[in-house]
Amino acid sequence: MTGTQEPKHKKDLTRRKVVVAGTAAVAAVGAGGALAMSASADEAADATSTASASSTAEVCYKLTSETTEGPYYIDADKLRQDITEDKEGIPLTLQLKVIDSETCKPVANAAVDIWHCDALGLYSGYESFSQGGGTAPTDAPTDAPTGTPTDVPTGTPTGEPPSGGGGGGGHEEPTSDTRYLRGTWKTDKKGCVTFKTVFPGWYQGRCVHIHTKVHVDGEWTDAGYEGGHACHTGQFFFDEETVLLTAEVDPYSTSTTTRTTLTEDTIYDQSGTTGGLLKLKYNKKNIAKGVTASITMGVDPDTTNDGT
Repeated sequence: MTGTQEPKHKKDLTRRKVVVAGTAAVAAVGAGGALAMSASADEAADATSTASASSTAEVCYKLTSETTEGPYYIDADKLRQDITEDKEGIPLTLQLKVIDSETCKPVANAAVDIWHCDALGLYSGYESFSQGGGTAPTDAPTDAPTGTPTDVPTGTPTGEPPSGGGGGGGHEEPTSDTRYLRGTWKTDKKGCVTFKTVFPGWYQGRCVHIHTKVHVDGEWTDAGYEGGHACHTGQFFFDEETVLLTAEVDPYSTSTTTRTTLTEDTIYDQSGTTGGLLKLKYNKKNIAKGVTASITMGVDPDTTNDGT
């Protein structure tokens, strides 16, 4: 791009251009009532001493786990903090902080992407691929076959399981122009960024999660964010107790999709905060009023982790 500086990491550059949209104020979670909080037990252990008696350099914060980006990532996304659009669901305020895991210094002016499915498991741009599940049809057939099938296949299946589902597999090209529940915004001087969205639902084969990417060494222009490289590609996760509460709230309660639990998920590495487990605050007696989720991501700005 004419007039812009050449990013440092030439071999891993990917051009990113985001459409600038008007920003929206982040709505506060409804106050009142008892707050429920969840955090992994190892969160306090993530931070360690930055120096030792022998002056040997030590990592001050654990690197946040890298994951695949999944098949539903869209590079050219909207520059905004409120990604809700008109989607229904429990209000979710997502508070993120990005720090250098070696120095513990905040990573300012990074571009943070988030994207996730809606309350019924559908991804914008990929409704025809997504495996969401809504209310069961009322005109289900009454002449379903009975008895035991006689042509059941035998032997051990071979080959790879089907890809997709937002966890692994190759990238899929979008099949629609919708872009709800996707957005990009920059971290402030403290490495912080906040998004307003709705609590994600679930779909076949995956627990409830949010995808994220952190881009550095690019440039913010009038057109958005360009150049640079992704130093982190990960996912955020929610504890089981909270997900069970959301499942009782409409429209989540109308889902007919079998839900994969946090311990059953094949992407979450069971490492708590390091693996992307969010700290949550909400009114336990009325979760429908909203949830605040927060996490600190320890990244290596000099490394490329594009999740592909």
